[in-house]
Amino acid sequence: MEEIEDKEPRQENEELKIPDVLPLLPVRDVVVYPYMILPLFVGREISINAVDQALSRDRLIFLATQKEMGDEEPTPEGMYTVGTVAMIMRMLKLPDGRVKVLVQGLAKGRITEFVESKPAYTVRIERIVEPSVPEESLETEALMRAVKEQLTQIVSLGKAVSPEVLVIVENMQEPGSLADLIASNIGLKVDDAQALLEIIDPIQRLQKVNEHLNKEHELLDMQVKIQSAAKEEMGKSQREYFLREQLRAIQQELGETDPRSEELNELRKAIEQAKMPTVVEKEAFKQLGRLEQMHPDAAEAGMLRTFLDWMVELPWGKATKDVLDIKRARQILDEDHFYLEKIKERILEFLAVRKLRKKMKGPILCFVGPPGVGKTSLGKSIARAMGRKFVRISLGGVRDEAEIRGHRRTYVGALPGRIIQGLKQAGSNNPVFMLDELDKLGADFRGDPSSALLEVLDPEQNHMFSDHYINLPFNLSNVMFIATANQIDTVPGPLRDRMEVIQLSGYTEEEKLEIAKRYLIPRQMKENGISEKEIVISDEAVRTIIAKYTREAGLRNLEREIGSVCRKVARKVAEGETRRFRITPATVAKYLGPARFIREVEMENNEVGTVTGLAWTPVGGEVLFVEATTMKGKGGLTLTGHLGDVMKESVQAALSYIRSKAKEFHLADDFLSGLDIHVHVPAGAIPKDGPSAGVTMTTALVSALTRVPVRKDVAMTGEITLRGKVLPIGGLKEKMLAAIRAGIKTIVIPEQNEKDLEEIPKHILKKVTVVSAKVIDDVLAVALETFPPPPPASEGKPAATVKVPPRRGIAAPRKGAMAGAKS
Repeated sequence: MEEIEDKEPRQENEELKIPDVLPLLPVRDVVVYPYMILPLFVGREISINAVDQALSRDRLIFLATQKEMGDEEPTPEGMYTVGTVAMIMRMLKLPDGRVKVLVQGLAKGRITEFVESKPAYTVRIERIVEPSVPEESLETEALMRAVKEQLTQIVSLGKAVSPEVLVIVENMQEPGSLADLIASNIGLKVDDAQALLEIIDPIQRLQKVNEHLNKEHELLDMQVKIQSAAKEEMGKSQREYFLREQLRAIQQELGETDPRSEELNELRKAIEQAKMPTVVEKEAFKQLGRLEQMHPDAAEAGMLRTFLDWMVELPWGKATKDVLDIKRARQILDEDHFYLEKIKERILEFLAVRKLRKKMKGPILCFVGPPGVGKTSLGKSIARAMGRKFVRISLGGVRDEAEIRGHRRTYVGALPGRIIQGLKQAGSNNPVFMLDELDKLGADFRGDPSSALLEVLDPEQNHMFSDHYINLPFNLSNVMFIATANQIDTVPGPLRDRMEVIQLSGYTEEEKLEIAKRYLIPRQMKENGISEKEIVISDEAVRTIIAKYTREAGLRNLEREIGSVCRKVARKVAEGETRRFRITPATVAKYLGPARFIREVEMENNEVGTVTGLAWTPVGGEVLFVEATTMKGKGGLTLTGHLGDVMKESVQAALSYIRSKAKEFHLADDFLSGLDIHVHVPAGAIPKDGPSAGVTMTTALVSALTRVPVRKDVAMTGEITLRGKVLPIGGLKEKMLAAIRAGIKTIVIPEQNEKDLEEIPKHILKKVTVVSAKVIDDVLAVALETFPPPPPASEGKPAATVKVPPRRGIAAPRKGAMAGAKS
């Protein structure tokens, strides 16, 4: 390092001769005042050249502050024009090429012209001479005293100012010099310091310094208050902790450890580790503080203790990580369930979206279908595929709103609702939560549980779900809710609107056979302690059980019958028989007894007035027989079979249509005058109703009145108008499955229901002939042996036999048909 000799600082009373032209040193982040001594680090080439020029002459250099601190090559426009003439007192060259100079400000100056820019800036300056201050007035003295007191106060508040500066300030009597000295030592911003430098009048400059001191005093005062408050809070917590530790140590030494204190300490630790939201944690500590002040035998102490237990056990911040492997999820869903493609696709779509977008609201699905089709077990498979916990609550028969929202803590024995209980059971805040039997919720004087579920199942509200017992918001937006119902009609509209409804229909015989082979038989064999070495059930035997021992849309009764066979075999194995039992169609009756169901169409021939209809029920589709007969009478109409109002009206509409078309059916205009008509639907103890029996009633009446037999292998569904139009119906897939189970070969459906065939699997459509009907004549042409009906034999004409026309059905569903009405 190279060091240049020192030069003594110039005293104030020395005569100062300043040249008109001086080298310019741009200064980045400081404003140099007259009589101020400070070191500067010089690294830019243009600045080093300026220093060299000054040292080669009279050591005088002009210091001007840059407007932009980051400007590496400042232009004349980028520097303030007012600066300070300074003398270089010492220079030191550093190893890295920079230069360290110690400068002393001498006088203010203003740049009037930039003379040179290479190799360094050279400027022409004019010296700024401050006006002389008149004899010290009371106002000036008061101002100087106020400034000195302000400086003392901010130093007492923590402002770092050198003690030597304070001594100099106390002895200084010149307003301008006092202002410059204080401004250079209180850490002003560059803009504020430059503004002070440019104020020529000493009194005005001192007043401006006083304003800065006032502002600094207020800031320091506020800072001290904030630090004091923080220190006091921290000190209080440390003091409490220290005292508790002392108390614990004393109790341990004396052998007087208080179990209650230990319990409260454990609760405190549990609250700290529960990862509660700030609001919840604050309330928990508040209630813990109340519990600490209570006598342990107080009635409220037990309630508070239970409340805090619930608070620490709820999964406020615990969540399982979703498994977002789409192929693995598909494999798991296929392993657990056969068929149900629509639902599997919906779950895979959810996982795909979750993989692409991490934060999303949980879907709210509602599976609707008959009992035993796999709604509940499907929820378990979804949870397994996603890697989530599974929670199920049954809502069947729930009538109390508190079952959902919880009891208020004012009650003795109050508990949270089932939603909060389920989350505690799951141990995570993002389980798959199944609400089973949603359509069986009740309501009474204790409230409406279905209305309480509105908040739970609304993605826009459930992130702030409030249970009456907890009385604090819990975020349910990460939960995947799945509801199940046998029928959606009984679910209130607002609740139904919040869910995505997915229909599950029943299974065909082939699907039931496949499910039995994959799942039911292995499960029943395992549950009954037998293996494939002891029993083998043939496919035909399973078909026999399906056809003759069960009649359902789902699989529960089928599994019971298979379980019954396995139990009987298990008994024989337990008694010592070692042979392998083969179950065939011939031996099924040996294990299950006589067949319970015989297909109705197998028992009948083509009969007059007997028509096979199709009906929808909450437990699947059903075959419904309608019988009509005529007898001598006075035109009366008798309806039996426990019919509802809608079906009674269907009979009236059918009869009115036949009367309006009497000539086409070769009936007299007054054919009712000497006849009584009786319409009966068998199984009279079972209530029957629904808007889909019109075509069945019409066909039965036409057959009974014209004496033309109805084909036994034709089933139909649809409603009619007085003009003979066939109206659409709902539940088509369930009705078709019921027809297939009953051995029906031809099904007549309304033309406007053709679009619904798109959702029915092709292997189901291959089993039957589907005929679409636009008017009732289309139905009669298929259902009756001859159509139009022949004239009565009394007219002397032979009865014409008309062959049944080819089906007006479809090979592929026709698009654009209107939506079917719910049956």
